[in-house]
Amino acid sequence: MEVFLISIVALIGGYFIYGLFVEKILGIDSKRLTPAYSHADGVDYMPMSTWRVFLIQFLNIAGVGPIFGAIMGVMFGPAAFLWIVFGTIFAGAVHDFVSAQMSIRAGGKSLPELVGDQLGTGIRHVMVAFSIVLLILVGAVFVRTPADLLGGMTGWSTALWAGIILVYYVLAMLMPIDKLIGKIYPVFGAALLFMGVGLMLYLIFGGVEIPHGMDAGLAGRMADDAKPIFPMMFVSIACGAISGFHATQSPMMARCIKNERLARPVFYGAMITEGLVALIWAAAAIAFTGGYDQLSAYMAGHGNNAGALVKDISYGWLGTVGGILAMLGVIAAPITTGDTALRSARLIASDFFGIDQRPIYKRLLVSVPIFATCFVLLFVDFDVLWRYFAWSNQTLAVFTLWAATVWLARQHKLYLITLVPALFMTTVSITYIMYAPEGFGLDMTIALTAATVIDVIFLLLFGRWVKCLSTTVSVQERENYE
Repeated sequence: MEVFLISIVALIGGYFIYGLFVEKILGIDSKRLTPAYSHADGVDYMPMSTWRVFLIQFLNIAGVGPIFGAIMGVMFGPAAFLWIVFGTIFAGAVHDFVSAQMSIRAGGKSLPELVGDQLGTGIRHVMVAFSIVLLILVGAVFVRTPADLLGGMTGWSTALWAGIILVYYVLAMLMPIDKLIGKIYPVFGAALLFMGVGLMLYLIFGGVEIPHGMDAGLAGRMADDAKPIFPMMFVSIACGAISGFHATQSPMMARCIKNERLARPVFYGAMITEGLVALIWAAAAIAFTGGYDQLSAYMAGHGNNAGALVKDISYGWLGTVGGILAMLGVIAAPITTGDTALRSARLIASDFFGIDQRPIYKRLLVSVPIFATCFVLLFVDFDVLWRYFAWSNQTLAVFTLWAATVWLARQHKLYLITLVPALFMTTVSITYIMYAPEGFGLDMTIALTAATVIDVIFLLLFGRWVKCLSTTVSVQERENYE
């Protein structure tokens, strides 16, 4: 219990201490006009109340990542608790906050445009394709998960629920952001927050023992030797610590925020909240089953379906009514991520091709191919979709963190806050794709060596670029003085 409580305090403290430190580095200007006013179009750019913006951002990024990902991640052992806390504070929340601030300063530009501005036109084109593929994967993954859960709760077929969710996704893609998303997200948000608070209170006051296992060290608890903590755990937890997908969502709310001073509560704060959700579900999974071995046995007995454990915990601890409300929160999370993922795909594509999104027929022109691709992916094996989504997710974080590092360096700000996470996540992403069965399936030593070499090359190239940047600025300053 002590580890759980300390982790909660650390996450909240991270918001007030490190979050404020990052805010000062970014140089928030409350007098600068935000894109909600400077680019207002009545569809995607419009000022919204802060609590709505926060809830939309939180629900956009939550999905099932901090729930299912935390359950799958904690199976690796107690190191999961440390990664959720430190990853959220020093990597995930910084990633979300800085990428959002970049978008605000750039008039609400989407992620590929932001990355392209910093890393070059070639990378911009790669990012457009990469981001849209990831977002469509998210849309497909987050149709299947809630449809399965709803089917189990109601007895209706999964296919029927998938169809209903897809119809909702189409409406959410096309309608002005305040007409549908802005109105129903508070309801979904209330359900998700009830779930998190309810489980946290039960963990603290319900006489529950949380066998964190820290006293036995941080070694992996997985029986499968092919799944070492590094890099597998850091990809499995993903949204509960850092997720590149979040940076595709941040520009959406960057177009609706009223003032720059609200960026830390909305973007850094939403990621801290997601970290808390992940922490709660990781602790709940261990406490409910009784330990790491028991959790592994439970998952093996249920086909590694985290949804079964989520349902058992919700009803077992919160009763029928509380369980239903908790399950609604779990169902709402992926739905409210899938809809905005497809909406973000529309925005990225329209930005890249310069298609005005005010006329409805132009929104349809961009949306139909995206929706059709998402529909086709529903027939692909879910495990395959999830694995490629997880790796793509963390790889996107690598691009975003390097772009943020260059952006900070150009402004002569402390770029170490993004450089360190960029180097770490580069190692994670490359090692994973080199080692994992769905990647190249190489020996771990070879995979880790390759990742380290690439990391060193990136660092040397960045150092050389910073030196050239400093020299150029010094020459300009001298010329201006003369």
